[in-house]
Parts: sequence; C-alpha cells; structure tokens
Amino acid sequence: MIGGLLAAVGFLTRVPVPPRVFDDPQAQRQSLAWYPLVGLLLGGVLAALAWALRESPPLLVAAVVLGAWVALTGALHLDGLADSADAWVGGLGDRDRTLQIMKDPRCGPVGVVAIVLTLLLKFAALASLPAGGWPALLLAPMLARGALTLAFLGTPYVRPGGLGSALVAAPRRAGGGALLLVVAGCLVWPGWHGVLALLAATVVFLAWRRACLRRLGGMTGDTCGALAELVEVAVLLAWAIA
Repeated sequence: MIGGLLAAVGFLTRVPVPPRVFDDPQAQRQSLAWYPLVGLLLGGVLAALAWALRESPPLLVAAVVLGAWVALTGALHLDGLADSADAWVGGLGDRDRTLQIMKDPRCGPVGVVAIVLTLLLKFAALASLPAGGWPALLLAPMLARGALTLAFLGTPYVRPGGLGSALVAAPRRAGGGALLLVVAGCLVWPGWHGVLALLAATVVFLAWRRACLRRLGGMTGDTCGALAELVEVAVLLAWAIA
C-alpha cells in the first residue's frame, strides 16, 4: 500500500520518492486510490503557506501561493491542458488529427492562451478569497485528483502505452472507497461551501467526460491534465464568488 502512495506522490508532485516505485506495476495500479490524499496533502502545504503570509497583501499572497502550486506539481497538468487546447481547436473535430496534435511536444498559441487564462483565473480567485477561505486550498487540489481517480474508473483510455495506461487496471474497490471519502468530506466539512465545491467539480467532470467521449471515444493523459486544472479553477472560482 505504501508503494502506491509513494507512486502517487512521485507522479503528481515533484516531491522526491524512491525510483523503484515507478518500476513496480502493482504500486502503479494501487496509486490511483491515493490520488485524492495526495491532493489533500498538496492543499495542506498551500493552506499553511497562505496562513504564514496572512498579514501580507492579498495580491502578494495569491502570487506566492500560485507559484508554489505550480512548482510543487511541476506544471504537469498545465502541460496537459495546453496540449488538449491545441488539439481540440486544431483537430477540427477529427479524432485522429486531435490525437496526433496532442503528441506534438510544441505548444501552440491556443495552448499558451489556455495556460495564461487558467493561471489568471486562479490568481484572481486566490486574491479574492475571504479571510476564512483557506479550506478552498484544501478542496481544490483534492477534488481535482479525485476527478482523475473517477476518470480512470469510468472512462476508456484510448492511448495504449501512455502515461496513464498502467492505471486502467487499478483496483476499482479501493478507488471507489477513496472517492466516497472525498464526497463525505465535502458534504460534512466545511458546510455548504464544501457542497458547492463538490457541485462545481461534478459539473466540470461531466462536461469534460462528454466532450472526451464525443471527440475521442475516451480520454488520454493530456485530457486528464486538463481535467485537473479545470476542476481546480472551478472550485476556486465557486468559492471566491460565493
């Protein structure tokens, strides 16, 4: 079990872990159930950083927290978002062309715009959070990684040999149990804001899944990265607006 947790930490963050976990197929499969916990731990670091800077100007706090967010994750999901945006626009509705563009390591103008808008929205939402809005920093990364767990449990993976191919065979019972804990946590804590965050994440996930099924017949690693970013943005915006 600990191997699965280390594999999840190593894949979703830039925290160093023993290299052997990436060569262990069982650890890779078990890692999916740990995704929400890794998101919660990431959120804990961000919330602690925001608390430590609580006396600083809100714009400065937002910039530092966002910078730490990107650094801790290595911009992994932002890369997937950019590739997906380029492919969705450049693919012109064609499945094969969309998949081909996703494999191109270069970032086109649409991808750049997607990254800039995403970071801008996150920055604005972070700067707009009220004094007691730190739970949003816990829920946003947790729900985003929980969405990834749900995606692999219920959406076909269309690129054999991709980064996420090992997760297709992940134990469904463990992943389902992790998702139940995520839902229970949102419903019990922190009040109606948690319910709102869960609703925002659910709407984004359903829209994302429908788009992926219609265009590709399933998902890829890049579209999963886009999902994580979109869920984080949706949760932060919902919290800030509410």
